[in-house]
Amino acid sequence: MADETERDSSDARARAEAETSEHVRAEPTRRKRWGLRIGTAVILVPLLLLSLWTAITLNFTYAAGDRAGYVQKFSKKGWLCKTWEGEIAMANIPGTMPEIFSFTVRDDSVAKELSKLMGQRVALDYQQHRGVPGTCFGETEYYVTHVKPIAP
Repeated sequence: MADETERDSSDARARAEAETSEHVRAEPTRRKRWGLRIGTAVILVPLLLLSLWTAITLNFTYAAGDRAGYVQKFSKKGWLCKTWEGEIAMANIPGTMPEIFSFTVRDDSVAKELSKLMGQRVALDYQQHRGVPGTCFGETEYYVTHVKPIAP
């Protein structure tokens, strides 16, 4: 009977040691997981908010309208994100100083049409998107959606 008691107590001690060692081993893993979760949240939450803000500003139009004038400058610009940027000179009365309207074109077919009409009087349909983050979507907040030539 003494042998059985010793075996039971040694088994109980071994189980207790195993449980405490598993508990001690599990504690750093839990701490590492929380650190990983917090680090992931610190990176993903701002990226998600920036993506959401960008989607909202690009899909909702602040203003829309038409501008008419002579296309005087049009080029593709940017280091990484190439966008079509241009200017039209709007002169209501001949001999007066023209007002310059800067714009961005995101659609290549509109850019191709606008390149053909360089130097001619055109009417631009545009949408204004305020608060677009960065210059990757264009240097201006005026995005041209359609171009029409105006007969002299």
